[in-house]
Amino acid sequence: MVNFFAFHPDDTYILPSEALPPGTEEISFEAEDGVRIQALHLHNPSSDTITIFFHGNAGNIYRRLNDYRRLRRLGTGVFAVSYRGYAKSQGSPSEAGIYRDGKAAFDHVTKVMGYPAPRIFIFGRSIGSTVATDLAQDKDIAGLILVSPLSSARDQASVMGLGFAAPLTGNAFENAKKIKRLKAPLVVIHGTRDRIIPIGMGRNVFDAATSQKYFHEIEGAGHNDLSNRFAAEYWTVISDFLK
Repeated sequence: MVNFFAFHPDDTYILPSEALPPGTEEISFEAEDGVRIQALHLHNPSSDTITIFFHGNAGNIYRRLNDYRRLRRLGTGVFAVSYRGYAKSQGSPSEAGIYRDGKAAFDHVTKVMGYPAPRIFIFGRSIGSTVATDLAQDKDIAGLILVSPLSSARDQASVMGLGFAAPLTGNAFENAKKIKRLKAPLVVIHGTRDRIIPIGMGRNVFDAATSQKYFHEIEGAGHNDLSNRFAAEYWTVISDFLK
């Protein structure tokens, strides 16, 4: 039930490799259970850092290309991960599966691409915050960026009017619990008018963290307009954190 409500992949908008922005490479690697996962690497030769990016639950990585390019312009390479069942990745999405995808992505960036953990930022938006938080636990990374994070599947079920089903979610997507094991600096960005994942959930995740942390609320912003309608404020916060 959790997986049914959590994941909505889009396989209708797939770009061929030749249509990708300059300096963008399609990469394929294998998760520990044998599923082939796709990623986009936006090279930044002038930077010695890279940001592993985990997107939201709908669409796919191709629909976020503008965000990846904007992030690269802030002075970091970008490694955007396509979850299993999304875009050109194999398999079907599940909570356990996307955590495996996150681990495989981190292993590829460190062991194949050669980035040390202290030069890696992890970025998670919406459902991507669950992969990012799970992956960042106990790691000496450069920092964790969470945009509109949920606190748990139980809390999300209540927000969606599915409170009767909340007990069935078990311990799924326990961001507020896992964030306690974060050692790296944290920034949480959330819109005050987010009706999909209300700002209170972002606050719960932030309050549970014990590492160096910053919370930035964007007045009037919803769930899907942070990086465009409120671009100036949103990208300034991220730029400052990367610096």
